[in-house]
Amino acid sequence: MNPVSHFLISWVIANTGGLQKRERAAVVAAGIVPDVDGLGIVAEKLTQNWEEPLLWWSDYHHVLGHNLGFGLLVTLCCALAVKQRLKTAALAFVAFHVHLFCDIVGARGPDGDQWPIPYLLPFRDALQITWSHQWPLNAWPNFVITGAALAVTFYLAAGRGFSPLEMVSANADRAFVDTLRRRLGISR
Repeated sequence: MNPVSHFLISWVIANTGGLQKRERAAVVAAGIVPDVDGLGIVAEKLTQNWEEPLLWWSDYHHVLGHNLGFGLLVTLCCALAVKQRLKTAALAFVAFHVHLFCDIVGARGPDGDQWPIPYLLPFRDALQITWSHQWPLNAWPNFVITGAALAVTFYLAAGRGFSPLEMVSANADRAFVDTLRRRLGISR
């Protein structure tokens, strides 16, 4: 799945537990941070014509950030960064694993590569999770899931008075929520 989908899904998960702004941001971060291993694509593209290109994306995407060890580290970091440690850690762990699940079901590459998830790394590399019916990254189910997550995000934002923009700017968040409520005819 694409990072926008992971972001929206993680924000919805963060809103299930009565968390504060910082804690919601930690859960969202946990749900998108597995894709940090995809940043290797920059080095790979920049060095593709070298005699020995850096294959950081080809070799490490869906490896370094998509495993239990990294998930435990992310969960611990989230717990240490907030006041509601247990609830935030639990939701961060869930958001992280929902990311992995989404990649297992809907992240097949254009070349047909399934990008298996080496779940037990760094403890063992015996388990490579794939699903034989994994749909391509640009398949319609991913668009439907993203659309549903966006609809739930709008619903939550209108009802609760804050949106994912809260993590960027309080003014932008307020303007978005106010506009959304006006468009939907909600007075609060």
